[in-house]
Amino acid sequence: MEIVKISKIKPNENNPRLIKDDKFKKLVKSIKTFPEMLFLRPIVVNDDMVVLGGNMRLKACKEAGLKEVPIIRAENLTEEQQREFIIKDNVGFGEWEWDLLANEWDNDLLVEWGLDVWQQGSSLNEMLDSDLDLTEDFDPIGEASGLQRVVFIFNKSEEAESYLKSQKVDFVKRNMAWQVNMTGKEL
Repeated sequence: MEIVKISKIKPNENNPRLIKDDKFKKLVKSIKTFPEMLFLRPIVVNDDMVVLGGNMRLKACKEAGLKEVPIIRAENLTEEQQREFIIKDNVGFGEWEWDLLANEWDNDLLVEWGLDVWQQGSSLNEMLDSDLDLTEDFDPIGEASGLQRVVFIFNKSEEAESYLKSQKVDFVKRNMAWQVNMTGKEL
């Protein structure tokens, strides 16, 4: 790891990972209040100083006014290995244990740290209409489509998936929500 001037690092224009305005503001705040985290998770660059891991952190560091940042050089990687790293660095392999988070962690801190959780006082409609980091191909159902939205509440993610599988319907999981194709089926 080394410390370099932020101006020497080039953002990766081909990085497919985005961050929405609200989450970006939280990331900037996080960097300002806990800059030590950058040393635990430095920006990863290739031989040409182009970001392979940490594109959004670099953008947030600039916004936070940092002049220098810690980096790790991923030297001697092939183009294919660099592309693979970019994707694998941004893939979330695990899922959250929501019951543990709800019972053992401070909800306000989780929200401040950027995790989408149910907030006390939130209405169900606010939760459903909020930006849950769903991908653009998620097809929200609204009045304009002539279709209706049906909401099921489950205690655990596994229960939701089990129910949907038992109904033999097509569904796609998108973080905290499921898009379900129920055309012509009854529940």
